[in-house]
Amino acid sequence: MTTMNARTPVLKTKLPAVGTTIFTVMSALATEHKAVNLGQGFPDFDCDQKLVQAVNQAMTTGLNQYPPMVGVQVLRDAVSAKVMALHGKNYVSNTEITITAGATQAIITAILAVVHPGDEVIVLEPCYDSYVPNIELAGGVVVRVPLTPGTFRPDFDKISAAITPKTRAIIINSPHNPSASIWSREDMLKLQEVLAPTDVLLISDEVYEHMVYDGQEHQSAARFPELAARAFIVSSFGKTYHVTGWKVGFVAAPAALTAEFRKVHQFNVFTVNTPVQYGLASYMADAQPYLDLPAFYQRKRDLFKTGLAQTKFKILPTTGSYFQCVDISDVSDLSEADFCKWLTTEIGVAAIPLSAFYGNGFDQRIVRFCFAKKDETLNLALEKLAKL
Repeated sequence: MTTMNARTPVLKTKLPAVGTTIFTVMSALATEHKAVNLGQGFPDFDCDQKLVQAVNQAMTTGLNQYPPMVGVQVLRDAVSAKVMALHGKNYVSNTEITITAGATQAIITAILAVVHPGDEVIVLEPCYDSYVPNIELAGGVVVRVPLTPGTFRPDFDKISAAITPKTRAIIINSPHNPSASIWSREDMLKLQEVLAPTDVLLISDEVYEHMVYDGQEHQSAARFPELAARAFIVSSFGKTYHVTGWKVGFVAAPAALTAEFRKVHQFNVFTVNTPVQYGLASYMADAQPYLDLPAFYQRKRDLFKTGLAQTKFKILPTTGSYFQCVDISDVSDLSEADFCKWLTTEIGVAAIPLSAFYGNGFDQRIVRFCFAKKDETLNLALEKLAKL
């Protein structure tokens, strides 16, 4: 019998610029060198056991089959009530709230739903690493507009100049990953003014919505009628309730936008984990856990910041998210990426270079730490960083 060598067809990649991400590289390096991993953005502590019990109860009472494609009614109702209570905007749960398999799936679904080949989408750099590949998979054209170096404030003159007749959407993120800045009410009003004469859609990534500090408020796009009318608002139960591995989020959008969103959602995910949805709905009956979150994380921010003040790092402001950025200029002459590798292998603490969030690798001598960690984890990291 004659055998032939099996041959795998050669593919033309849809994402030629995408390789192994810096997050994967740094986490592997941290594991190899047994370093304290402050690179990846997720907690190393458990969620409230009441939430686990709520999910377990849903499982044991038989809520284990497919839920509705758009999400279970009680969870959509809970999301609608929460947005109304916090931001004064009424989203009809049947037609304007969709439960998603995390925020990342929500974002790509929104992009695939509205971006056609050749459409331009504005991203504000530095930005979360999924935005650009999502746009490219939809056949869109990425238009990069930098946030102001140093302050990471939106530059509305540059945003306005980037809008053309081909602009389909703009993606914003507040509180911001990686810079830990937030958009003010004045910023949102200015964006509303800039977009008013256009048909540009807004994708508002608000996954860190409950991590805003020093008495400030999260300025959701839901608070601004002319923005809400054109916006997909994305949030994450995983970030809010310390369960990032559950991968559950939601999108709030006007009915006409939601209808298009759901056309894509039903074919790239269809629906989301049933008992987790019911567990979350039950747990959300008490608003206190998310209302307490700013104080919870502000204490961790302040603990970490106080320790960093004993080093040569220049500490940048953290007004939102659970990240802390520092300037390394007085610590090392290495590039951001090389410094993070050195810090992991030689000092035993993993961080992420801000240059990884720019398409052109813009190096400002800034790295990002995550402080969503147990106090003992943060103290161990600070003990190691004190050697610098």
